[in-house]
Amino acid sequence: MRACRKSVPRRPRRVVALPLLAAFFAAATVHAAGGPPHGPYGLGTLATPRQISGWNIDVAPDGKNLPPGSGTLDQGQRVYAAQCAACHGAKGEGGIGDRLAGGFGTLKDRKPIRTVGSYWPYATTLFDYIRRAMPLTAPQSLSDEDVYAVTAYVLALNGLWPENQPANARTLLKIRMPNVNGFVPDPRPDVP
Repeated sequence: MRACRKSVPRRPRRVVALPLLAAFFAAATVHAAGGPPHGPYGLGTLATPRQISGWNIDVAPDGKNLPPGSGTLDQGQRVYAAQCAACHGAKGEGGIGDRLAGGFGTLKDRKPIRTVGSYWPYATTLFDYIRRAMPLTAPQSLSDEDVYAVTAYVLALNGLWPENQPANARTLLKIRMPNVNGFVPDPRPDVP
């Protein structure tokens, strides 16, 4: 009988403890979220209007929802140097982050260089992306004025921003991006 016991390996205590710990932390997370589970799988909780409002800051291509405020090219250069250059390079040439400048005339090449200047269709999309997602380590940490300024600076790196023009909702809409007609509209009738 002893031979049989030795031939069956014993499970380490960790194997048993890990699922129990996972279940405990899942229950604690639901409790900390402040509400009962939600949805068909019983996961998560409904977001409150206050939680949603913090993320409902998108800006449309036509400028809808651009906030008040303005920034300058000099301000944008300073903010870019402090918050963006470490990833995107001093002049938008790229690094650990995407290249932001140049690439004009390469979209039909085998290896196109997709940058803000060569690929993006709207300047407002750049503002929207910076405002919601940058800097990567601290999204939504820049003021609207800093976002306007950095947007103008990145556009200037691509030769698309007039040197002495302040960046604001009105002037941002005046920028015509080189690839504005480079995208095909979605032909499906159920897509607005």
